[in-house]
Amino acid sequence: MRAGVALGRLAGMTEKITRINPEQLHETPGYHHIAVVAAGRTAYLAGQCPLDRNGDLVGAGALEAQVDQVVANALTALAAVNAPPHHVVRSVIYVRSDERDDLGVVWSRLTESALGPAFTTASTLLGVAQLGFSGQLVEVALTVALPD
Repeated sequence: MRAGVALGRLAGMTEKITRINPEQLHETPGYHHIAVVAAGRTAYLAGQCPLDRNGDLVGAGALEAQVDQVVANALTALAAVNAPPHHVVRSVIYVRSDERDDLGVVWSRLTESALGPAFTTASTLLGVAQLGFSGQLVEVALTVALPD
């Protein structure tokens, strides 16, 4: 269940950690899209998947379409914590492929997108055998230093 807040939906809170699921993103099976840590004002975004708000896969079999949905979801999550892409301090990019060309396509598409500044920081790009959702080809996890 989600409770509304100004910047998105707050799904639980302790003294030091706030977990948020923006209403513009799909519901999750128990995790949160964002965790904000009060000490140091850092946000940890869950791996953004190529799912629409209803949780449906976007771009089945189409790597670039899936990257575009991941970018849109990541920008929504960043906006929910008032952070621009250049405040990302770490990214991990997962691509379901063992082909370097596929990894290159994903990297290029990401860095040329509106989310591009997020990838000028510490970043890891991985080819993996499987991702969490059937048909999923791409996932991006971000760590963000929140603005004061």
